[in-house]
Amino acid sequence: MQIDIITVVPDLLKSPFEHSIMKRAGDRGLLNVNVVNLRPYGLGIHHQVDDYQYGGGAGMVMMCEPLDACISELKSNTKYDEIIYLTPDGLTFNQKTANRLSCLSSIMIICGHYKGIDQRIRDLHVTTEISVGDFVLSGGELAAAVITDAIGRLIPGVLNDETSALTDSFQDDLLAPPVYTRPADFKGLKVPDVLLSGHDRRIDEWRYEAALRITEQKRPDLLRTDK
Repeated sequence: MQIDIITVVPDLLKSPFEHSIMKRAGDRGLLNVNVVNLRPYGLGIHHQVDDYQYGGGAGMVMMCEPLDACISELKSNTKYDEIIYLTPDGLTFNQKTANRLSCLSSIMIICGHYKGIDQRIRDLHVTTEISVGDFVLSGGELAAAVITDAIGRLIPGVLNDETSALTDSFQDDLLAPPVYTRPADFKGLKVPDVLLSGHDRRIDEWRYEAALRITEQKRPDLLRTDK
């Protein structure tokens, strides 16, 4: 899978993809994350990428020309399944969206900055707009790292145990059940007997019931039938 991320601050995206599962995905040739610096596409000797907004108001806006030149060059080399712009007014990112995107071959992610990007870039190029939550970040880079991680770990072969991702929270609209490891007794708190029984069916039943109970307590909205 190919993920190209356009940003004006590429250094923000170095560390997330150089460690742990994302590094493993790259080393195995399963995920190629290409961070594209927008600055060389900027205008004039200072490579300007932002300007004041029409109509006045605080904050700068990322300009059409640099973004269009960068996006067009990338599109000339790659046929993208989705071109994603990260914005607070996009659809809220969730596990279902991560699952869908993980099945694609190539994605472009545009990181906004300042007050965002000129609307005409959204009109011309963007196919999907995504938000990571009802809050505002300084730029889209951290959101891009979150989305890339959520997608990348779902690609077959990335995780050592491919069933691991299928049992994560939200995969079946339930939160994950409690998990335990050694020792079996810690400060008087014991691992539930069923998990030590070796009885797969009973363990599965316990985990489902525990997941349902936790979801009812912490996220009852996930169980609503009208969502």
